[in-house]
Amino acid sequence: MTEEVATPVGKKSYGDLKAVYFNGTLKKSPETSNTQGLIDISRRIMEKQGVTTRVIRTVDHDIASGVYPDMREHGWQSDEWPELYPAVREADIVVIAGPIWLGDNSSQTKKLIERLYAHSGQLNEKGQWAFYPKAGGCLITGNEDGIKHCAMNVLYSLQHIGFTIPPQADAGWIGAVGPGPSYLDEGSGGPETDFTNRNTTFMTWNLLHLARMLKDAGGIPAYGNLPEAWKAGTRYDFENPEYR
Repeated sequence: MTEEVATPVGKKSYGDLKAVYFNGTLKKSPETSNTQGLIDISRRIMEKQGVTTRVIRTVDHDIASGVYPDMREHGWQSDEWPELYPAVREADIVVIAGPIWLGDNSSQTKKLIERLYAHSGQLNEKGQWAFYPKAGGCLITGNEDGIKHCAMNVLYSLQHIGFTIPPQADAGWIGAVGPGPSYLDEGSGGPETDFTNRNTTFMTWNLLHLARMLKDAGGIPAYGNLPEAWKAGTRYDFENPEYR
């Protein structure tokens, strides 16, 4: 084993990074969330590196459905999302976690993605889409097949609205197909599953590495991706065949 592999912590510092985890469980606090059990593995690794972390269980909050930053401006009586969104704005890493229901992401996970989408047309200080400097990943739990399907949906959605996705940015656990124990249930074997523990650890470190690289580089270079410049006529080497 090389020195760099054996002592990666000595090579980089992550103490200035912030991470937010969104738990899409359907269970209100303080009910046990199996998804939280998987989040805690990743969160502990980040906190050991000095990363400031926060977990938001969306079902505990009055978040309106919709695709606008503040749904109170669109007929809803109340909406806590404007108070929660600063956690995303300030984060370098965003992890969306949730359970599988009927082979798909939970309604809370889907609602969260829709509310993130509400900000996808906003710009950062460089004039890029707002989520360009951020790394994204996902964690999935359940006792039926569907991890890859759910992760595919989450990670596609994140990259589509501007997040940067590192290699192997998803991890999950599912028990035996059909009714059976959940991740944190006694005797489930979930917390001891080497495959899940390995993938969760790899995902966490890949998010840390990518977020470090993005922060050190000042984010994604602001050339070829500025919407206002495109609107003003800048074409960044695009050639229209009609003008050849």
